[in-house]
Amino acid sequence: MYRFIALVLASVLLAGAAKAADPAPRLTVQGTGTVTRSPDIAHVSIGVVAEAERAEEALAANSRRMEAALAALEAAGVARADIRTSAIDLSPRWTRPRNGEDEPPRIAGFTASNMVEVRVRQLDSLGKVLDAVVRAGANRVQSIRFGLDDPTAAEDAARRAAVADAQRKAALYAEAAGVSLGGVIELSETGGAQPPQPMFEAAMARDTSSVPVAEGELTVRAEVRMIFGLDQ
Repeated sequence: MYRFIALVLASVLLAGAAKAADPAPRLTVQGTGTVTRSPDIAHVSIGVVAEAERAEEALAANSRRMEAALAALEAAGVARADIRTSAIDLSPRWTRPRNGEDEPPRIAGFTASNMVEVRVRQLDSLGKVLDAVVRAGANRVQSIRFGLDDPTAAEDAARRAAVADAQRKAALYAEAAGVSLGGVIELSETGGAQPPQPMFEAAMARDTSSVPVAEGELTVRAEVRMIFGLDQ
């Protein structure tokens, strides 16, 4: 008799332990949020390249033209704090031997280059700024990038949209499965909010009186992972 009671109690305890070990039902979803914004700042790489037979002559010619270009930037309304030297280079130019000649390469002259990164905050004047700096002596313009001076508000809007997207998916799945959606167990951002990316198809020309510039729109994206409890 005692042995039978012991077996019954052991069975009850084992069943309770197995039930307690069963994990509570959960639902995991991913949410994505995107917002578009018009850029309010442009980053432009502008430079001067000069050549001469002697190294000091090439560097001096480059310096004169760069000083004129910097003065043109300031005259166009670009603050000194928004101009930063990114690269200075002085290198020889070599002659190449003609076909059949055994002469070694020799220095034919020197090339000096000076590049600056410029932030233009008044996009309406970007074309005029480029036009003025080229007229002043700059002969290299490259890597124009549009962005947001402070992307925080756009990133937060994308995060809210990502959470709303995850909640919408979770409610849909719970309804389709015939269960009730519980509270949020875990919420995490996957990869962080992505920096603004250009949308060239939405571009709009500016400054038709000088260098035409198309700024387009920017897309800010965020992704989240949410885990919900389920009430059966």
